[in-house]
Amino acid sequence: MSKFSPVSRFAVGFFSCALLVACWQQAQQPVQAQSAPAANAAPLVSLPDFSALVERTGPAVVSIEARGESRSARAEGPDDEQMQEFFRRFFGQPMPGQPGPQAPRRGGTSYGSGFIISADGYVLTNHHVIEGMDTVTVHLADRRELPAKLVGSDPATDVALLKVEARGLPVLAVGDSDAVKPGQWVVAIGSPFGFDHSVTAGIVSALGRPSVDGSQRYVPFIQTDVAINRGNSGGPLLNTRGQVVGINSQIFSNSGGYMGVSFAIPIRTAMNAVEQLKATGTVQRGQLGVQVRDVQSEELAELGLKTAEGAFVASVQNGSPAAKSGIRAGDVITAFNGQAVVESSDLPPLVGALKPGSKAQVTLLRDGRRQSVPVVLTALDESLAAGPGRPAAPADAAKLGFSVTEVTPATRRRLDIAEGGVQVARVSQPMLARAGINEGDVILEVGRQPVASVAAFNKALAGIKSGERVRLLVRNEQSTAIVVLEMP
Repeated sequence: MSKFSPVSRFAVGFFSCALLVACWQQAQQPVQAQSAPAANAAPLVSLPDFSALVERTGPAVVSIEARGESRSARAEGPDDEQMQEFFRRFFGQPMPGQPGPQAPRRGGTSYGSGFIISADGYVLTNHHVIEGMDTVTVHLADRRELPAKLVGSDPATDVALLKVEARGLPVLAVGDSDAVKPGQWVVAIGSPFGFDHSVTAGIVSALGRPSVDGSQRYVPFIQTDVAINRGNSGGPLLNTRGQVVGINSQIFSNSGGYMGVSFAIPIRTAMNAVEQLKATGTVQRGQLGVQVRDVQSEELAELGLKTAEGAFVASVQNGSPAAKSGIRAGDVITAFNGQAVVESSDLPPLVGALKPGSKAQVTLLRDGRRQSVPVVLTALDESLAAGPGRPAAPADAAKLGFSVTEVTPATRRRLDIAEGGVQVARVSQPMLARAGINEGDVILEVGRQPVASVAAFNKALAGIKSGERVRLLVRNEQSTAIVVLEMP
């Protein structure tokens, strides 16, 4: 006879089944957790969300419309002007059949972007957006259209400052472009192809890039992979805090459209120009008075260098700060005011950032020895502005294509030469004038050897073999320069 009643046996069986079901459900839970994560689990990869940044900064971004009378009788449509901008900004030359960049007026209509930097109506954009135009209209985010007055513009930095009559406008905060680093996120807002307030994002690709077309030698451009197209010019480049770190200005392209490489003017460079534009309507910058080029690998041993770094001084302008401080053609500038100069393009932005009268320290190498030279900058004279040094030019086998005589007293007075040198009497090879040899010039050195007479000049040349390069130190009324010729 069983110890349990039928009711008891039923209860035990029921609870046993319930326990088995509960165990089975518990065993299934880990499998379910692995195959289907909870809906509120954190994502494995987090990408930035710029929506709040755009909402906050967008109202301070504007569209620019600039109009001017056409210089030709032919009517110009938007497509004509857009193609002209392609060639001007992206290829460094005018569109075929169009006037060159020296023309003061281009007519038609130009479209670009800009941003407000003060609540009382100061607006920043690019110089090339308003260049040669008669009227400028600023289109605000709230659909207002305000006529703008050009306070001033600076072609050397491609910055233009506009003023509209309004109060209480939204303003973009100015950030620190010196703190920008390759790899960090940046955002651009502008009006590409007329699509107002378009937002694109990317990262900083590199810093200190030279101008695509060579027109802005004093701008160390910020390179990014942010999509920039026609109409973005003059718009802001923002960091993730919503601060302006640059002004979108150029792209590198084989077709005129975006190809993954764009350039922005550092906001520090732009604001330096803004201060002067507000005060005087123009920008003055310092001048050192040298022509520089990159160091070439074949010169390393001669210059006492291990790597091709620095700015090789190809010529020094007579009477310039460099000349007065003792900087010579053939020196290699390695730093300016403590900032390294790795390539020749690094030097102009450092010098141009300072005002005339500023004091600076130039670190250079001469004959393998490091020196520090104090200089006081003068105002930049664009007609004498530094350009790249001349490359070697072939010369006549017999006499290098020119003849020399003793230096006349009148030439010594004209060129302020106390002693030494030989005077160029006659140039028989036209290409030598392009290389920097002209009648009346005085040759002070052959190689690194001073020459004080025609006999000394001929002796110095006697040791130079066919195919070797001849390094001459030449003085004229403008400068003292190194001219390199090749002995055929």
